[in-house]
Amino acid sequence: MEQLAALPPMGWNAWNYFGYSDVNEKVIYETADAMIAQGFRDAGYNYVCVDDTWMVRGRDENGDLRVNEERFPSGMKALGDYLHERGLRFGMYAGAGVLTYANMEGSYGHERRDAQLFASWGVDLLKYDFGYVAPGCDIRNLFCRMGQALRETGRNILFSACYGKGDVTAWMRAVGCRMWRLCGDLADSWESIMRVAKVGMSVGSVAGPCGWNDLDMMVVGLNGQGYVGKIGGGCTRDEYQTHFALWCMLASPLLMGHDVRNTTPETAEILLNRELIAINQDPLGVQASCLPTCSNNDLILAKPLANGDIAFCMVNDTDYNKKMILSWQPCGWEVNDRVKLRDVLKHEDLGEFTCGTYAQVPPHCSVVYRATRL
Repeated sequence: MEQLAALPPMGWNAWNYFGYSDVNEKVIYETADAMIAQGFRDAGYNYVCVDDTWMVRGRDENGDLRVNEERFPSGMKALGDYLHERGLRFGMYAGAGVLTYANMEGSYGHERRDAQLFASWGVDLLKYDFGYVAPGCDIRNLFCRMGQALRETGRNILFSACYGKGDVTAWMRAVGCRMWRLCGDLADSWESIMRVAKVGMSVGSVAGPCGWNDLDMMVVGLNGQGYVGKIGGGCTRDEYQTHFALWCMLASPLLMGHDVRNTTPETAEILLNRELIAINQDPLGVQASCLPTCSNNDLILAKPLANGDIAFCMVNDTDYNKKMILSWQPCGWEVNDRVKLRDVLKHEDLGEFTCGTYAQVPPHCSVVYRATRL
């Protein structure tokens, strides 16, 4: 069987834009087609994930979950087949409690039956949420039960946990999860992006092949629109660019959240940056860590790459311009080593440097270099 999540998963999830009231099979079919037409699938975004409210309250006479037939009249098996025929993967949502957060039917007490149902539909990823849990339940055991049920189906289903607590890193991999949310829902705002990113920076040592810190679905391109966009209000282009750079450096799964059918050229330029994607998808699988600051409490991340290169990301999280100093000595290189730098955001070779370098970084902006020792 395929080794699941050897690299951070990439794709799209319906929640950030469509929320619990607007998702339906027409949206999913059209999004899948748009991901292909606009080059997202070929760039690595291959999971297409349906979120909450695809089901209704109550179970059928066999004890199975019931699909919302008004929204998904063709059924989930047909949806999965449509995605697979186009080289995409099918992501599904379920809840560990009696009800989901949107008050639909949960999987509590029905884990084996639901896992078998998902497998019969051709599901490739299960996002397993947490809400309305019966009193006295052990949280770890609830995820363990679904993880075991998924394995018993015989189908390779990536188990994505959505408990949203930083301390889950101690046990999520052990219960079969391949990615796990660290925080509550990301909002479409600069403050939310930086808050979540800094939680990710604090637990980087647990991430690696087949188990990733999930910083949540991205808000790049929401521009204040859609369900989550209206909550956060939107970001500038520079803030979205920094958001994507941070998710790539921190080896987070890259799940788009905007309406792909209406992707703007600006959004496409950010999300289709193959050089940044390559940093995220680097096979070494090491999450970036924060470097000791040279001055001004600068936030600088370093991510070692499989071929010996190092990716550096300088983030100005303040509201004023900063001159940020980069030294690669903490990464194992000598001060007098000759290092070639490439600007990953501008796609420009910058030349050779010794003794480090610096950059003028505007507020809420980032600079990303890929460094090669000569």
